[in-house]
Amino acid sequence: MSRFTILLGGDVQVTERLRKQVQGTRVIAADSGIAHATGLGLAPELWVGDFDSAGSDLERAFAHVPRHVFPAAKDATDGEIAIAEALKLGATDLVLVGGFGGQFDHVLAHAFLVVELARRGINTVLTSGNEEAHALLQLLLFTDMVAGTRMSIIPLSHLKGLTITGVRWPLSERDVPRGSTLTLSNECVGGRAAVGVAAGEALVVLYPS
Repeated sequence: MSRFTILLGGDVQVTERLRKQVQGTRVIAADSGIAHATGLGLAPELWVGDFDSAGSDLERAFAHVPRHVFPAAKDATDGEIAIAEALKLGATDLVLVGGFGGQFDHVLAHAFLVVELARRGINTVLTSGNEEAHALLQLLLFTDMVAGTRMSIIPLSHLKGLTITGVRWPLSERDVPRGSTLTLSNECVGGRAAVGVAAGEALVVLYPS
């Protein structure tokens, strides 16, 4: 397994959970996302993007990091470029740090990327430290949930046979249409929580305590 952290330009709240998720990973920064490296104690091995938002202070502080510079008029976000570089280097797991709190179009696009990567067998989490998203294609198991952690499931298609355990309001083989708010704002009871679906795709969003 080769685990990479991708530093994106959104918000980051440094938590113990986030530190554990990125510990021992290889790191690629996307443009201004490199600002998160210091707080997380990470050393990026590559810095990519069009460098329209990094700023001169970051460029001086991280002048030692090798760069791949792209034109501003390009057909992918800096984040997607960084992900592509990680995959070229053999990434099998990705932690997309700074994935929330930025431009909505970028946040939504990267959330759909999480699903696409899952289809390709790449385990990916999109996180800001206190908010994280996982793709649900069949089964997700969380073994370290703190009691009271909020969990929302956002159906990206019609869900057949949705089952949720380890939460305050469990479901068993429930069909949930796309766009439904039925599965928002559940709560984990602590320890293990599982989400499974017979057919369909969704995002599972956690708000770790």
